[in-house]
Amino acid sequence: MTPSTSWPTGASRVVGVIGDPIAHSLSPQLHNAAFDAMGLDWVSVAFEVPAGRGGAALAGARALGLAGLSVTTPHKEDAFVAVDDPSPLAARLGAVNCVTVDGERLVGDSTDGAGFLDALRRQCGFEPAGRRCLVVGAGGAARAVVAALGDAGAAEVAVLNRDADRAGAAVALAGAAGRLAEPEDLADAELVVQASSVGLGDRGALHPLVDVQLLHAGQVVADLVYHPARTALLEAAAAAGAATSNGLGMLVHQAALAVERWTARAVPVEAMWAAAQAHAGGAS
Repeated sequence: MTPSTSWPTGASRVVGVIGDPIAHSLSPQLHNAAFDAMGLDWVSVAFEVPAGRGGAALAGARALGLAGLSVTTPHKEDAFVAVDDPSPLAARLGAVNCVTVDGERLVGDSTDGAGFLDALRRQCGFEPAGRRCLVVGAGGAARAVVAALGDAGAAEVAVLNRDADRAGAAVALAGAAGRLAEPEDLADAELVVQASSVGLGDRGALHPLVDVQLLHAGQVVADLVYHPARTALLEAAAAAGAATSNGLGMLVHQAALAVERWTARAVPVEAMWAAAQAHAGGAS
């Protein structure tokens, strides 16, 4: 529905996103663009929840009758512990980024990995089945991407990270396709995913294990950072002739999957893309 001076009302369904910090989040704008295009009297808002209070926030969502929550840093692992019904994927990852309030029960899922693959298909036409992939990082976002690539049939999912134990835990999520990577493996990868926070807010930052001289035409290079829209890695990749994708697409598509779960309706992804590009200064 089109917002007016009397909207939202006491009858509006409410969802939100929790994180710390959260003021920068585009998620409410994406959710609200979808609700408007769908003609729904729903509203999404951001809630700043300090570290360690994620479980309490989920209990509050249940008590208040919210329809759902998106969950971002640093609450994904706490949300997994707090939900009543985690999906099999959430159980594998030990993390939840999407909570649906179903009566008195909290249903938890992870839409990050599927959102990443949807964005990669839309932006670069890349299908991971049978392809050699390398993921830089081993944190929550990296683990979601590794699992998604393995589940999608990638021939190889190599993980490059300074902490060998964390890298090994991420590798296990890809099943038989997973292996530990060395820096020189960058040259052989068909898909390179920068899934750490390196470069966030800093156009000049590069991951210390990534040698951009190894990038070349024929590769797809994705950076999960979306601010700035063109990180140093993506600029170097484009200069080398590789196709590039930033993190805005993953944000849009994981949000679309969340709206689909909350509403049980088809979601107008293009309306969400338009909102994302408008609020992110036209980045794609």
